[in-house]
Order: sequence, then structure tokens, then C-alpha cells
Amino acid sequence: MNIKDFKKYRIPDKSGVYFFFKGKTILYIGKATSLRDRAKSYFGKDLINTRGAMIVDMVFKADKIKWQETDSVLEALILEANLIKKCQSYYNTKEKDDKSFNYVCITRETLPKVLIIRGKELKAKTYKPLAIYGPFTNGIQLKEGLKIIRKIFPYLDEKSNMRGRYEFYKQISLVPDREDKIAYMRNIKNIKLFFEGKKGKILKDLEKEMKSLAKNQKFERAGELKRQIFALKHINDVSLIKEDISQENTFSVSSFRIEAYDIAHMSGKNMVGVMTVLENGKVAKQEYKKFIVRTQSRSNDTGALEEVLSRRFRHTEWGMPNLVVVDGGIAQINVAKKVLSRYQFKIPIVGVVKNKKHKAEKILGDENIIKLNKKSIILANSEAHRFAISYYHSKSRKNMFT
Repeated sequence: MNIKDFKKYRIPDKSGVYFFFKGKTILYIGKATSLRDRAKSYFGKDLINTRGAMIVDMVFKADKIKWQETDSVLEALILEANLIKKCQSYYNTKEKDDKSFNYVCITRETLPKVLIIRGKELKAKTYKPLAIYGPFTNGIQLKEGLKIIRKIFPYLDEKSNMRGRYEFYKQISLVPDREDKIAYMRNIKNIKLFFEGKKGKILKDLEKEMKSLAKNQKFERAGELKRQIFALKHINDVSLIKEDISQENTFSVSSFRIEAYDIAHMSGKNMVGVMTVLENGKVAKQEYKKFIVRTQSRSNDTGALEEVLSRRFRHTEWGMPNLVVVDGGIAQINVAKKVLSRYQFKIPIVGVVKNKKHKAEKILGDENIIKLNKKSIILANSEAHRFAISYYHSKSRKNMFT
């Protein structure tokens, strides 16, 4: 297969899993933040240096590419592992010895743990698992993925001793009684379903149980399920997106600063804004800023954005960005242009338009800038959304007691 063959495909700029075929045989399975960009990378001149002779051989033999989109990079990571196990694709299983792969093990205990184990431990039957998932070819990404899952469905790991278990329950507002064991086992069941690719069933079950709890006036428990439902529908997998940032090209080898802005509120109440920063493709949390929106009393995101940008660009001592990223479309871009014009700054602006699942659907702005910095733009925007939601919730909780 060559670049001319590749160009006939209209591969989407979405997260998911891709397949290289020879006839009806799957040669290789991979996952990607951007299916289009990752598939295209297999046809670069430096493929042998970046991926090795075995993958060059695979691409040469392949005659077809297929793909399957996912809602998030985390789900792509899990789908990739499930498909590699199911299909036993030659160039995946031959890349390394099975003993060096990573697996997720749910232990068979009164309160099961969720562990990462190596293939050699699995072969040695060191564990008596309730369930095993994998293989996962990237241990670092698997660890990051489990951190995301643990925030949605808290679980015990190998570091959790008896005291740790009590602290664990305390952190999630539970005490170790019969009812809380049921809640914990529900988390384990949902983790299993998530690794089996059954997010739809989890959401359906959680929504049904939440309504039942609310009907019986168990509002605290219902609130916890509502949080889990929201987290599942808006999976924050920024840490997994970062993997591709090191491959991102920017305008120069010199310093390149991206600032992203987002607004958060609930029907105009407790409205806040944030600024997040990437420097040379890396998150610079020490540069993040928070703003309490003071000029807007209703749901006016563009008005709030104008206030935040106006206040930010009075502070030239913070340094100037090379690129401004706003959350939204033409309306938000125009507001940003108006503010920058007011202060006589000439800085490129791009807008990230989201779909119903709050995932980036398209980026508006200069096509060359977007092409060179797309993954960094998406990361900066995702960080701004995460930071804004976190700040909004923090402010809302404080206001409940004032």
C-alpha cells in the first residue's frame, strides 16, 4: 500500500481504532486521537526510523484500511486491546513477547481490587482473577486511563491496605457497611462493563437507579450517580491526548505560547471564566488564571468572554500569547477579535466548536495555523473546559454556605 492508495480514503478526524487489512485478514490494529492523522503517519518517509522494519513490512503488504470511531481516546485504548485479543492480528502480537504486555486484573476478593499486571505474572498464575482485560501495549497510557476510570468509579488497588480501605470509603463519603459494599460492587460491575465496551448499558442502568433513588428521597446517593453519568458522557481524557503532542509541529523552535479561554455557569449563576496555557506543546499550569465574571447576570457567554479577555489583556506583564483559543464558533471569535483590536494586539484566534458530547467537532480559523497546531489547540481547549468546570463547582460549593 502506498500514499496514492491512502489518499482515496476519507478518514475522519476523530478518535478511534484503525485496521490495516490484506484481503480479509487483519494485519494490524491501532488506536488514535485522530484517525486521519495517525493513519497518514504510516506513509511518511521516515516510517522505518519511527516505527521500525516490521511496520514498514506491514504497510507494504496491506491493501486496505478500515476504522471504527469512539467517543473518547480512553474508549479507543480499551477497544484496541479487546480487538487485539479477539483478532490476534499478526503485527500486533509479534511486536513484542506476550509476557511484556500489560493487563488489567480485577481480583476475586470480598472487596475486589483493580490491578495492572504483566503478561508473565498472568502466565505464572500469580493472581486468581474475577476478570482479566488486555493486552495493552502501552503501560503508561494504561495507567493514565485507569486514573480517569478511578475518578468515575472509585476502586481499591494494590496499595490499599485495611486502613487504606477506610480512608478510601471516607473520601467517597461512605462508611464500610453493607449498603456501601453494594455501592462498591456496583462500581466494580461498571468497571467490568466499561472494559467490555458497554458504556451504553452502564448509562442506562445508572439513570434507572438514579431515578429510583431520587423517588425514594435518597438524594445524596442519587447525586453521586448523576456525577458518574455526567463524567461518563464527558470523559476527560486530556492526559491521553498528550501522547501525540510531542509529534506536533509549531511555527518555530523558539517559544510558542497558546492561551485558551472558557466560561462556566449554570443558567447564568456563579459565572466564571478561565485561561489555560500551553508553552511549546506542554501544559503550563503555573500560568493558569481564574476570573469571576462581574458584568453578566444572565446566560451570556459572549459577554462573559469579552469581560475575561478585556481583563486579561490589561496585564501585559503576563506575557503575550502566539495564539488565542476560544471555546465556541464565529460569535466567540468575533468577540476575541474585538477585544484584541481594542488593545491593538495582532494575535491569531481560533475557535473550537463542540458536538453534543462536548468533543471538538471542528476548529475555525487560519487553516495553516490549525494544521500545524491542531492537537495542541484541542489539548488547550480541553484543559480550559476542565479547569472552568472545576472552578465553577468550587465556587458553587462555597456560595452554598454564604
